[in-house]
Amino acid sequence: MTTQDQGGTPAVAVLGGGVMGGTLVAALRTGGWPGDRITVADQDAARAAALADEHGVRAAGNDDAVAGAEVVLLAVKPDVVPAVLAQVAPGLRAGALVVSVAAGVPLRVYEAALPAGTPVVRVMPNTPALIGKGASAIAPGRAAGAEHLALVERMLAATGLVERVAEKHLDAVTALSGSGPAYAFYVIDALAEAGVLLGLPRDLASRLAVATVEGSAAMVAQTGEHPAVLRERVSSPGGTTVAGVAALDAHAVRAGLVAGVRAAAERSRELGAG
Repeated sequence: MTTQDQGGTPAVAVLGGGVMGGTLVAALRTGGWPGDRITVADQDAARAAALADEHGVRAAGNDDAVAGAEVVLLAVKPDVVPAVLAQVAPGLRAGALVVSVAAGVPLRVYEAALPAGTPVVRVMPNTPALIGKGASAIAPGRAAGAEHLALVERMLAATGLVERVAEKHLDAVTALSGSGPAYAFYVIDALAEAGVLLGLPRDLASRLAVATVEGSAAMVAQTGEHPAVLRERVSSPGGTTVAGVAALDAHAVRAGLVAGVRAAAERSRELGAG
């Protein structure tokens, strides 16, 4: 039975039991995927067994996991993707969907290594998926249709936001939302440090910084208004906020963030070319 034929819940093999592999297994279980429809495999058999025990799923080697799977989810390091594809391609069942969260590896690599016509979908997730607040983008290969994208969206539903994009946009997605949590953590740390410099206890400064960033992001999401409009509402003429924003502009904070995202996108392109 193929993924398209499966009216219920396709059998999923998760190859890779690291942070992202574990996150995806947890997301599937949270989304209602039965444990007996999920098999996890990892080079470290003990890690796969621990993950299986934690989430009530099966553990197996790569070959056994793939043999019965209608969806094969690659959550391995980018540099080992070619070797894993070479290993599992002969045992891949006809019509199986291959989904990868390996950063930077282009669809052409999968399509060249797998049987002709194998549907492939690339996913660029981020670490807040661990707590169901992630942002993921999915891009289809040449043989992946709307039904495959819908299935991947269903699989990722418990991780947070999921957006469909063309593969050409994945370097930008990697730079913005993939690396973006690091930028947000950077800002939170800087805000808290500023509070400490002004005399606040460190734990209080940290709580205020976290709540401020969290609340501000929620306001943008819930109101649907442009961040610049919301910023202007906080900025009374001649007030404290205007003075603070002027100092940020003088230190090119906005330009620095843009430059950081562009640098990350360029690095993503380099990794993909390699």
